[in-house]
Amino acid sequence: MKVTIEELEAYLFDNYSNGGVDQSLFMKLVEEIGEVAEVLNKKAGRKFSADEDLRIQLGNELADVIHYAVSIAALNGLDMNEFIIEKDKAASVKYNHRTNLEQFVVDKRNRDSNN
Repeated sequence: MKVTIEELEAYLFDNYSNGGVDQSLFMKLVEEIGEVAEVLNKKAGRKFSADEDLRIQLGNELADVIHYAVSIAALNGLDMNEFIIEKDKAASVKYNHRTNLEQFVVDKRNRDSNN
């Protein structure tokens, strides 16, 4: 099953709108980013790793980062889909990328519909 950014925003708004506080969600976000750093350090051999599945751990920690980041956006009425597209357009120009996210998605959808 695939979930859109809009669906995730609506779900998280529903979960946190009656008591989700930006500051506490931000603190959880920072905590989760630290956990991502810990897994990456283990993957790079800078930190001891017992018999762990670091790929699964990394996926779980990144899911937590996305959860809290999108929760903050949802509580503040931000359309992250719009922000992601516009931010990527600016970055594509700044860093001279061959395409931007919006054009990439349009091209991919056209290719997929032709197959």
